[in-house]
Amino acid sequence: MAVGRRRASVLILGALVFGAAVAAFADGDAAAGRKKAQSCTTCHGPLGIGQLPNTPNLAGQPAIYLVAQLKAFRSGKRTHEVMNVVAKPLSEGDIEDLAAWFSSIEVTAKPRS
Repeated sequence: MAVGRRRASVLILGALVFGAAVAAFADGDAAAGRKKAQSCTTCHGPLGIGQLPNTPNLAGQPAIYLVAQLKAFRSGKRTHEVMNVVAKPLSEGDIEDLAAWFSSIEVTAKPRS
């Protein structure tokens, strides 16, 4: 019985930590991010759908993921010749706003008729 309680406690603690981390990345302003994303449209499209081969879709991605990727490009931890240049001057606020914008875009799928 003690093992079951310990496991439940660990799961609850993990959920709380994860929830706090998600909340920390949910502070961006989607409207501001939409304006800042104008320079992203050539590759990622006006609504975050990749316009070029091998360009990822950003629409609907979780903000926590987008923040992590932009920070990785900014620091050079993740390399891409264009994204490293684009991300380098971004502030923390810019990153949070961009993540808020792209994560706010609803992506839907429907079968072809």
